[in-house]
Amino acid sequence: MLNGITVIEIEGLGPGPFAAMMLADLGAEVTVIHRPGPANPTMGDRNLLDRGKRSIVLDLKSTDDVATARALIEDADALIEGFRPGVMERLGLGPDRFKASNPRLVYGRMTGWGQDGPRSQTAGHDLNYIATSGALWYASAPGDAPMSPPTLLGDIGGGALYLVAGMLAGLLQAARDGQGTVVDAAIVDGSAHMMALLMALAPGGNLSQTRGQSLLDGPHWCRVYACKDGGYLSVQCLEPKFYAAFLTRLELADDPAFSTQYDRTLWPVLTARLAGLFASQTVDHWARLFDGSDACVAPVLSPWSAAEDPHMAARGVWSERDGILQPAPAPRFDGGRTQPGDIPERGQHTDAILAALKASGRIT
Repeated sequence: MLNGITVIEIEGLGPGPFAAMMLADLGAEVTVIHRPGPANPTMGDRNLLDRGKRSIVLDLKSTDDVATARALIEDADALIEGFRPGVMERLGLGPDRFKASNPRLVYGRMTGWGQDGPRSQTAGHDLNYIATSGALWYASAPGDAPMSPPTLLGDIGGGALYLVAGMLAGLLQAARDGQGTVVDAAIVDGSAHMMALLMALAPGGNLSQTRGQSLLDGPHWCRVYACKDGGYLSVQCLEPKFYAAFLTRLELADDPAFSTQYDRTLWPVLTARLAGLFASQTVDHWARLFDGSDACVAPVLSPWSAAEDPHMAARGVWSERDGILQPAPAPRFDGGRTQPGDIPERGQHTDAILAALKASGRIT
């Protein structure tokens, strides 16, 4: 879908590389500028987030290497960077530097706190950003400390995916009138924006500031239960017809205690009853019981177990490539499933990229 679009990525952590990977998955030619030295030890020598990209090693403290980076950016459609505000300007690679030489450039800036505001120069991580934005508040069962799946709600959901949306919008504008833009993608902004669907429940009385009292964080039919074997089962039968299917499979349809689905006063008691029931059997037992029903029940799977799930396997969602379990590109298009690109070694394409720049006269 993005064939012909060129993107330069300045090596960073987390959401920026993910956003660039997603653009590469969609067909863009992404060149990542890696810094000299070993890779981040948390990711290993070959970073899954670099799949489908070209890699060049440049030292942005070197005048010559900055000139090479500038030449790459001046010929690109888009750039992604994830430094604190002001760093790219101090390197001589800020957006103003390219307004004349590459006016169509879509300049993507990925941060946690944003390009301005009291905390813009302060360190932070995924949990800090979503805690501040309000997105973490409902992220656990009542009485438990809020805890979301690592990186998904903040770095990826509120960060990388909003950066991708902003980049695509900018590229559309540049294609229309030749004018680029600066995309200020902040995790606090995106994760707060993601709350819009939940906040839409408030006017109807279905969202409370007290955790455990809202439509989606308090009911016995909307939570995760532990099973006998240590596995977990997710239950979220929101609509009455799905709740009825849930009760039927459990042979609880005639139990008067479960007849009033939305009675908040009964939620704690019914939660305790279901907790005891689900703890009496293994997760496989419950999976078989609910298989094929509209009860909206599913086991909680690890990525490795998800790869073996019949539905996930049929769609080819997970696969092992280059010795790494990885998800396939998403979303899908009518041309068929796009396969992930190879993961390059750091600096694998340095010589070829430099040779092309010299041949074109862009560097000497």
